[in-house]
Amino acid sequence: MCGVDGAALRTVEQLRAAGAEVVVVDPSGRADTAADRLLVQWKVPRIEGRVREALFDAGLEGAAAVVCLLGDDLRAMETALLVRRMRPDVRLVVRMGNGGVGRALAEVTGEGSVLDVAALAAPSVVEACLGTRTHAIELAGRPFLVAELVAGSTATLRELYGELAPLAVAGGEEPVVCPGRDHRVHVGDRVTVVGTPEQFGTLGVVDVLRPQAPVRRAAGARQAGAERAAERAERGGRAGLRSLLRSLVAEADRPLRVTLAVLAIAILVSIVVLRIGYVKDDGSHMSVVDAVYFTVETIATVGYGDFSFALQPTWLRIWAIGLMGGGAILTAIIFSLVTQLLVSRRLEQSFGRRRVGSMRGHVIVVGLGSVALEVVEGLVAAGRRVVVVDRDEAGRHHGRARALDVPVVVGNATDVGVLSAANLDAATAVAVLTSDDLVNIETGLVVRDLLRERWEQVAVVLRVFDRELAAGVEDGFGFRHVRSTAALAAPWFVGAALGLDVLATFYVDRVPFLVGRLSVGAGGGLDGLAMGELSERTRVVAIHRAGAPDGELEYPPRRGTRFAAADEAYLVGPYEELIDVLRRDGPAVPSGA
Repeated sequence: MCGVDGAALRTVEQLRAAGAEVVVVDPSGRADTAADRLLVQWKVPRIEGRVREALFDAGLEGAAAVVCLLGDDLRAMETALLVRRMRPDVRLVVRMGNGGVGRALAEVTGEGSVLDVAALAAPSVVEACLGTRTHAIELAGRPFLVAELVAGSTATLRELYGELAPLAVAGGEEPVVCPGRDHRVHVGDRVTVVGTPEQFGTLGVVDVLRPQAPVRRAAGARQAGAERAAERAERGGRAGLRSLLRSLVAEADRPLRVTLAVLAIAILVSIVVLRIGYVKDDGSHMSVVDAVYFTVETIATVGYGDFSFALQPTWLRIWAIGLMGGGAILTAIIFSLVTQLLVSRRLEQSFGRRRVGSMRGHVIVVGLGSVALEVVEGLVAAGRRVVVVDRDEAGRHHGRARALDVPVVVGNATDVGVLSAANLDAATAVAVLTSDDLVNIETGLVVRDLLRERWEQVAVVLRVFDRELAAGVEDGFGFRHVRSTAALAAPWFVGAALGLDVLATFYVDRVPFLVGRLSVGAGGGLDGLAMGELSERTRVVAIHRAGAPDGELEYPPRRGTRFAAADEAYLVGPYEELIDVLRRDGPAVPSGA
């Protein structure tokens, strides 16, 4: 394991639970008391120093896999390329935040070896914000659905849902994971089941068959944002112009307002003076329109020749000199101040806040790091309006947010005024996604206090790394959606390191579930094993038999069905249970150096 950050530690924990011997390589050399304490508790050695020497000391020659979870993309790429040169045959998985660099690196390190924590964790947050109760998955090219249903009567799962495979029942204090089909549920219990769209249709469960908005990222989300921006511009260009003008007035500095007032007074006085004092060749006085026209002409120093001060009284010519000089100076000052205002960051903030004030049913995302940006892109791709609250005025991802047509409110989200500026009263969901657990919890508590009677209707998602702290927040404060990006992403790295092909992760109540594909090893612990002998908390959804045509699945498998070498089994369950199944298939699990 290269790295000692949150995701790395969670991955180490799960690798140890799978029975693998782990050595941590830390090329940074930075002191981390919490990480050191955990590694000592787990009896995992930690080796510091230059990457090449540290890998050699960690026993790279005899390693079954290398997991690179360094926080810096450049250092991660350097380590991955070095590992591939030193051990071309070793199983390698690398975290890479930059998508373009990751795709290029995968050409060298192998397909499926490069993963992005933010991209892996974001879909679960997006689903919580959208209130999605259905997860679409694909097994051997066939569509399956994982859906949460509400029991309409007291009966067994078999009586209510037939061949749909139950994954969890929530209704009591703790959810029942992977219950048997004869498990009895009561009215109002929330039952999570998995099956094909045809099975749901046969039971008359049509809600889950409605097309789900895809959680698209990157280019797809940007395109969706651009399309929405174009549509809004076409539909409400005049409203946008009015909002811009209001923002200009609201953000105008006192010198600009004073200068505009002086110029306006000068124009009004000039109109009166010309209306009374200017005499035309025919002896008549100027009309009001002529006076306005000649005043503007004089201030602009255009001089079309249709009017002239040459034959007017001396006092009027002196007035003209002052008007031309003073008007030119005032105009130049106004141009400079307006230019400064137009390019100022405050105008952008004000314009964004005025747009936010008219929003209804939007999602507020607090923080704009890599995970938050993935969530923003996913929400935009799903057709939802988003407002970002970020305390950093010059955040690195602000440009991408603007490209998605997402307004950014700059400020501290624990400030009631900032949340009001984000129009919390009209929001349908809030995702608090900064990298600091305590800041996230503090913000969540402020949001809960402001929502009051709307607390049960608004989905508030908190990003909390520490597992015990997350459980305490859920139990103590009543938060329903506490997510750990490390817990969501770690199974992907563990699976890639140990040979389990992870297909999806999602939450059922508080329990993170994993969908994985396992190839049964010849002579391993699963070869010839009946499915009924597996853990009760693991559900085998389908099997693709060795030699069967692509897409042909044995579904649903029975308890007496036995695994055979080279079969591909599709499993669903809590990730600890799936890792335990992987450990039983002896040859698939590394035994260490």
